[in-house]
Amino acid sequence: MAKQNAKTLSESAYDALRDDIIRGRLEPESKLRIEELRQYYSTGASPLREALNRLAGEGFVTMEGQRGFRVAPLSTKDLSDITRLRIMLECEAIRESMRNGDDEWEAAVVAASHRLAKVESGDKLFPEWELRNQEFHEALIAACDSAWLLKFRRTLYEQHKRYRLISILEHDPKRDVRAEHEAILNAVLARDESGACAATQTHIMRTVEITEQAFAHLQSSAEE
Repeated sequence: MAKQNAKTLSESAYDALRDDIIRGRLEPESKLRIEELRQYYSTGASPLREALNRLAGEGFVTMEGQRGFRVAPLSTKDLSDITRLRIMLECEAIRESMRNGDDEWEAAVVAASHRLAKVESGDKLFPEWELRNQEFHEALIAACDSAWLLKFRRTLYEQHKRYRLISILEHDPKRDVRAEHEAILNAVLARDESGACAATQTHIMRTVEITEQAFAHLQSSAEE
């Protein structure tokens, strides 16, 4: 029971820290001091260290030898690397899912798309949109039966979230995210593998372009 409780505490600390890093509440490159985290998250030092080591293995946190931990930095180089690998894995997972998916899978994809469309056509709040966006993208790959592919793809998806928030805050009024999602949906339902991958790549790259614009604006402001 004690081991189970320790595992639960470590999982809770991991989930809370990762969410705060992704959403920018813990800023890039900020120092992660155990005592401050212990008070903020109301948990023990051991669960926090376990969570931080796990996050370091996933690239959300950097280790500084004996000097502790920091939130991993954000950069255009890192974004480019994550994006390249994410597109590769996302497309492969979609291909496998399309080959394996049955009528039930198609219905789940359509339902997830419909739920996403409802928030995209109105005044979307980021937490709700992000949840439904993730549900849609996970529905697309739900019939993929490679556990390792899905595991690595999920890590890259979560890493991409840190940058996606920046792109949303930057906001490009010319971008039609709903149309991008519909292009992916239509290609997937048509079992058009090349079309689905092309639409997925276009969708992901639009986020990258807007995020890079945000980085350029921040750099320009810093130089003024």
